[in-house]
Amino acid sequence: MSIELVIFDMAGTTVRDDDAVNLCLREALAQHIAVTRDEVNSVMGLPKPIAIRLLLERELGAGGAASPDLVQAVHEGFLSRMLHHYHSAPGIEPMPHTLETFGQLKEAGVRLALDTGFSRPIVNAILERLGWNQGGLLDATVASDEVARGRPHADLALKAMELTGVKNPKLVAKVGDTPSDLQEGTAAGCGLVIGVTNGSHTRDQLAAHPHTHLIASLQELPALVLGNLSLAAHRG
Repeated sequence: MSIELVIFDMAGTTVRDDDAVNLCLREALAQHIAVTRDEVNSVMGLPKPIAIRLLLERELGAGGAASPDLVQAVHEGFLSRMLHHYHSAPGIEPMPHTLETFGQLKEAGVRLALDTGFSRPIVNAILERLGWNQGGLLDATVASDEVARGRPHADLALKAMELTGVKNPKLVAKVGDTPSDLQEGTAAGCGLVIGVTNGSHTRDQLAAHPHTHLIASLQELPALVLGNLSLAAHRG
């Protein structure tokens, strides 16, 4: 059986990030708590309101609960910063080898989807900035606010499958640069669960989480997908 659908993460996997997500999240939290880059990285890829709540509650300690109003206020600050970044910052571009990878997969008849821990407004800003909402490049995009449960649950991947008409998860590859991407793909039962190590997390950090493959960049992806390699061939 060959892969029919590849579901890519966005920031850090297909979209150059330069740590902007981490920085904007720390800035949005700064008037309430101080968090480190590593602390934010530990919740990277999760739906942003959930990531914010987890970071706030770590600061509050055992039994502490962040109020919905506080989470919403921080998230609105994060959203504003990210929209400004993707609309106006220089250097917003695809990650290395993204466009050639998209082209090779599309030429082979593989469907392409993006999913993300971002909400739809940020997704749309990125797609507009990169011109990816034109020309039929992508078959589907799914934002975290469009499913009941974001990562690490399977909902994003299952929604992408629904939108592209792929019914068997074994014919799906999930690709991302965070542990929550790998957990999502595993939860969905994807045939390939591939970590990319040139994004937010290192090879060692991703290796600790369930996966079928770890690759240094998207340049290696077409050979995995189009070569129909055994899932046991390379475990990182």
